[in-house]
Parts: sequence; C-alpha cells; structure tokens
Amino acid sequence: MEAERIQEVLDLGSEAEARALGLDLKARYETEDRGLQIVEVGGGFRMVTRPEVAPWLVRLAKSRTRSRLSRSALETLAIVAYRQPVSRPEIDVVRGVSSDAVLEGLLDRRLIRIAGRKDAPGRPFLYETTREFLVAFGLRDLSELPQVAGDLPQPAPAAGEEPPALTVSGETAQQDPGRSGAGLTPGQ
Repeated sequence: MEAERIQEVLDLGSEAEARALGLDLKARYETEDRGLQIVEVGGGFRMVTRPEVAPWLVRLAKSRTRSRLSRSALETLAIVAYRQPVSRPEIDVVRGVSSDAVLEGLLDRRLIRIAGRKDAPGRPFLYETTREFLVAFGLRDLSELPQVAGDLPQPAPAAGEEPPALTVSGETAQQDPGRSGAGLTPGQ
C-alpha cells in the first residue's frame, strides 16, 4: 500500500506522516519475531511472510495438493455441480448409497456449501458448489463444466406424481416398473 493511500485511509495530515507509521509498523514486526514482515516496495509497504517460514509454507501447499478426492467424493461433487442446488436425498438416488459422510468431507474442504433448504417434507438442505470448487478445477464459472454425454438419473417422483418418461435417441420409452411387477404380464 502506498504512503499516499495510507494517508487517505487514515485521514492523516501528510504522506510523510503515513510513511512514518509504515516504518514504525515495520520496526515493530522486526522486533517481535513474527512469521510476517513489512517491506518497502515501489514507494509503499507490503506485508509478506518471512523467508524463514518458506519451508513450512511449501509443506502446507504440498499437503493440500496431495490430499486427493476419493472416487465417491468426486462422484458426489459432480452430481452437486451439474444438479445444483440439490438435496442429499436426490444425491443418494443418483449414487444409490448414502452420501452423508461424503457431503461432510466436501463441506469441510469448502468445495460445496449449504444453499438453503428444499421446500419438501423434512426440508432437506440444498447443496451447491463454491468459489473454491471453481478455483480447484480451474473454471471461470459453471458454464465451463464439461458437457455430459447422457442424462444423470432423475430423482424419484414425489407421491402421486407421474414418473418422467425416459428419452432414448429422441424416442419416448416406458420407465421400468421395477421389482413390484406393476404393469408386467406373466411370462415377461
């Protein structure tokens, strides 16, 4: 930050007064053995880490990049990214297994966040991706997500609703009635 900007923000009488404050802060940081220091650059001041802490910062950066997402975490993250906002029950339908622990891990990593609650029985949380998700995957915005070749499985319809028709190559197909046998004739 330039001395001129410090003067403006702190409403000081002169740039010299602002510069003196910057130099005073620099001296205090030097005597207090901190991980940060104040350096003079380009006519102003900058707060930076001390060179002595560089090995720990490198180790920290490596540990973050080394912790990879599990297959189930990537699967869940993809469902959230393409379906957001999406509830846990909807994610579970697509995955076929419970996603509680995976969602907690993605929340801890700040790749997803709670976007609100769904207006449905039980009012489940709705999940969406975060800015950290975009940064981690090198995306400017969600429109840069790769296009999916087929559709993701749809969640089960609410009680009393008709199940959606499946589309195969532009034609409407009947949805499989499942094990209940409804709609089946003997011998099928």
